[in-house]
Amino acid sequence: MVPARIRCTVDLKTFLATLGKGREVVSFTEKQIIFTQGDPADTVFYIQQGKVRLTVLSSNGKEAILGLLSAGDFFGEGSLGGQPLRMGSANAMTDCELLRIDKKAMMLALHREHTFSDLFVAYLLARNIRYEEDLVDQLFNSSEKRLARILLLLAHFGDEGAPETLVPKISQESLAEMVGTTRSRVNFFMNRFRQLGFIDYDTGRGLQVHSSLLNIILHD
Repeated sequence: MVPARIRCTVDLKTFLATLGKGREVVSFTEKQIIFTQGDPADTVFYIQQGKVRLTVLSSNGKEAILGLLSAGDFFGEGSLGGQPLRMGSANAMTDCELLRIDKKAMMLALHREHTFSDLFVAYLLARNIRYEEDLVDQLFNSSEKRLARILLLLAHFGDEGAPETLVPKISQESLAEMVGTTRSRVNFFMNRFRQLGFIDYDTGRGLQVHSSLLNIILHD
């Protein structure tokens, strides 16, 4: 089953807007770098609009995708745990509007505002569970099921009010990296999903993922 994602509420978004000093709304265009692996880790980001891709680069130059985030998600929170440098990179997948919060301001808010602290901890725990599910998925499920799960997550399946959503353009190479298979296998499965009516290509806009794709995950 694809889990519903814990998303930040309107109240939390309003609260973030009242933090005062140490916060700034910043905009990034599609494919623009937000931060790079090795940069100082001194801020936390909250996505107000758009989608962000997190990646990590190995010592031999191989890049891996850690996750794709969207509105209501935080990233860069490693700085709060004493991380001096960014362990990965963040790039805008689409045009983005982000709230950039200085580490000091974020720490102060977490100490002073218990409601905010509770929501933020719940968000981090939910995301940690998601990472564990990703690992189990990688270890025990077929590449076809892993691809189906990734597409459903990108389409926010399980989120209230968003049963079928357009996924911004993402290359089959990127999907192959996330699934842990080859581009040719991804191409084969995507064509099969389309023939079965689970997905539709919308030229110029993205990929339409239907909730019926869940049948791939549930089928033994």
